[in-house]
This record gives sequence, C-alpha cells and structure tokens, in this order.
Amino acid sequence: MSEMRTASCTCGQLSLTTRGDPVRVGVCHCLACQRRTGSPFGQQARWRLEDVSPLRGRAVQYRRIGDDGGACVHDFCPECGATVRYIVEDQPDLIAVPIGAFADPHFPAPQYSSYGVRRHAWVVLPLDIEHWD
Repeated sequence: MSEMRTASCTCGQLSLTTRGDPVRVGVCHCLACQRRTGSPFGQQARWRLEDVSPLRGRAVQYRRIGDDGGACVHDFCPECGATVRYIVEDQPDLIAVPIGAFADPHFPAPQYSSYGVRRHAWVVLPLDIEHWD
C-alpha cells in the first residue's frame, strides 16, 4: 500500500490526503513565495493530480502572479488563512502542497531550489540540491 499523508490548515478545517511519494520536493526563494509564506522561502511537494484527494472543508481561492509572470491558484482556509494546496496554471496535472501543512519533521528533503538569486544569504540548503536560478 502506498504511503498516505494528510495536509491541513492551522485550524484543521481544510485538509487533503496524498498517496505515494511526491513527484518532487522543492523550495522557492521568489518574492511572491516569501510574501505568501511570511518566511524567506516557500517550500512545497508536488503530486500527480490523481494522487491527491479533493479538498475537505471550505476553501477560498487566490490567484497570484509569480516573479516569472506565471500564475498559481492557491486554496486556503477562510478561518485561519493557511494555504493547503495550489496549482501552477501551466502544470494543471500537478498539485502543490506546502510541506508545513503536513506537520511532519521527517518529510523528505528538497531536491531543487528556484530563484536562488533572491535567496537570503543566511539560508543554507543541502549540498546536493539542484538549483534553478
């Protein structure tokens, strides 16, 4: 049986379940991700659409434009404001889930890093990570 993981918002009202391993795990240092997360980078894991359950609970959507001009649609909780998933519009077959929504300190490490030119100098990443600057 494939590993199942549950991601939820801070208050627990909004959640989803993933099946199996993510297609990829990454961090993004773009300014839009910094603003969205309130941290120096965003982190997410992406699964194939068929490996993610429908959202459970009420969600509000926000469409944002990233630093590269591409759009993402974020589903977040209207109660606590936490993002539980998002879809990059030019990758509709993948679902991105913020790693923190799993509240799992054993979650797999990131495999790639994007927008390194906007990375805070004190952020240290794994040595073997792929960089998309």
